[in-house]
Amino acid sequence: MNIKIIRSAHSDQGTRGILVTPNGEFCKTFELPWRDNLPKLSCIPCGTYDVKARYSPKFGTCYEVQGVPGRKYILIHSGNLAGDTTKGYRSHVEGCILLGKYHGQLCQQDAVLYSGLIVREFFEMMGGKPFRLTVEDATCGN
Repeated sequence: MNIKIIRSAHSDQGTRGILVTPNGEFCKTFELPWRDNLPKLSCIPCGTYDVKARYSPKFGTCYEVQGVPGRKYILIHSGNLAGDTTKGYRSHVEGCILLGKYHGQLCQQDAVLYSGLIVREFFEMMGGKPFRLTVEDATCGN
């Protein structure tokens, strides 16, 4: 199956996007701001990646994005915040991708909401099967 993330807005508080399946938009995404692909500080580069299920001691069963240049352990999991911690914002990720039902505000910061529910629905829909993920940025055309 081919899944797509289309990023739509960037700020120091995080990178907003949508996750699209062959059936259409499934949910919202939230990632760290772009910081030149720096580990633990940046969202991943646009591109196409293989994604496989894996077990994480912290997040349980989740998906891992494979083959990100210079990076490893990029997971798709639940969480709400993805701000630039070097600028004083809070974050629940170190380069991973958060899923949620809505974009909104939490702790006076941009966030993705109802994440746990949507992550469970996504894993149920995918059934633990691998997939291809294409990450695009609608703001710059790549």
